[in-house]
Amino acid sequence: MTDLLPIPLQSAASTAPVRPVNNDPLREAAMELEASFLAEMLKSAGLGEASEAFGGGAGEEQFSSFLIREQANQIARSGGIGLAESLYHALKETQGE
Repeated sequence: MTDLLPIPLQSAASTAPVRPVNNDPLREAAMELEASFLAEMLKSAGLGEASEAFGGGAGEEQFSSFLIREQANQIARSGGIGLAESLYHALKETQGE
């Protein structure tokens, strides 16, 4: 019988961009601003609108904003479009750091 070595599986976390974990309030504010911007862009793109075939009624309309906001948060936290980083450096300069 041969010994089989386990092959490590690549997780989703290992493919995400590596970002330092710190509780810097300026970085958090920049992430929130980018997430807000992305949420507005997703709304403008029509994400969350009820489709003609599966119209979910009032419930779908009321909760789609929560889905859009969470998707925007996840996009921003996983690297986003680079807006948070630019905002962070601009905020940092205004703080004199």
